[in-house]
Amino acid sequence: MAGRQLDVVIPVFNEIEIIQMLHSRVDAACRATGLRYRINYVDDGSSDGTAEWIVDNAINHAASPDEAVQLISLSRNFGQPAAIVAGLDSTDADCVVLMDGDLQDPPELITQMVAAWNEGAEVVIPQRTARKETFVRGLGFAAFHRLFRFLSESKVPSNTGTFCLMSRNAVEAVCRLPETHRFFPALRAWVGFKVSIILFERQERAGGEPKQNFVRLFRYAMDAIFGNSLKPLRFLTVSGAILCLVSLAAAAWFAGKRLSGVETASLGFTTIACAILGLGGFQLIAAGILGEYIGRIYDEVRRRPSYIVSSATTSEEAYEHAFSMISRKAS
Repeated sequence: MAGRQLDVVIPVFNEIEIIQMLHSRVDAACRATGLRYRINYVDDGSSDGTAEWIVDNAINHAASPDEAVQLISLSRNFGQPAAIVAGLDSTDADCVVLMDGDLQDPPELITQMVAAWNEGAEVVIPQRTARKETFVRGLGFAAFHRLFRFLSESKVPSNTGTFCLMSRNAVEAVCRLPETHRFFPALRAWVGFKVSIILFERQERAGGEPKQNFVRLFRYAMDAIFGNSLKPLRFLTVSGAILCLVSLAAAAWFAGKRLSGVETASLGFTTIACAILGLGGFQLIAAGILGEYIGRIYDEVRRRPSYIVSSATTSEEAYEHAFSMISRKAS
């Protein structure tokens, strides 16, 4: 299996219920490619024994250095975007597959993705033809993707997520982007390169509960929109101009009525009350939008790292240790 290498990056957080199934399926898919490979798990602060299982059952039982496993443990839960960055930073393979750890993205697609890469694609993105989610969750995802595609300048293919294969060139290009708040599909689209699309039906979660609750998903959506679009700011400019025109037109209308002798005093209180409430609400929305952008500028200026690695363990180390012990006993 000498030659080119495949790395698979999988962020995991409290996935003890499905980690065995996940590793088995990913390992089998990687073997089917015929490439040297390394499965890179990024443990994002798990507390249920996920990291311990990976060390005891995956790293310590890797068949050979050509079928390696690596565990990167972060010092706390930094969130999926940071775990993705940590995983990509740790790779050095010719191509890298990025996937979620809930098995909604079928590992069996890895062979098709590698085949498309062998044919010249630099980025291979599986596109969902359907997704098995609850109605409310599915509706929320659909609304977000439509809104993001409308607001963003990035050409992100519809019904796609983080699941993809990237060439070495594409991985290095994404890793060079300095953003603190990252929405990976947009960054992947921004760097360009030749893209190939593979259609698939996204499955239900293999087990356990979704780790992305409403608050996390909402924050992720805000990072995606405000980190990749200036249209909200332009909306404020256009809205302000429209309000100015409306106020000038209203002033001209009232002035005309007064000059013509028509009494307009009865409209005064209602008109003023509605105007104050409407303008007050608009100002709060405007302040919130500006605050989102200013907050992101503040985070960029601080330049804190996206993640902190607590420890890193590889099967190569375990394999070399076992080999040295065997050699010592043999001598």
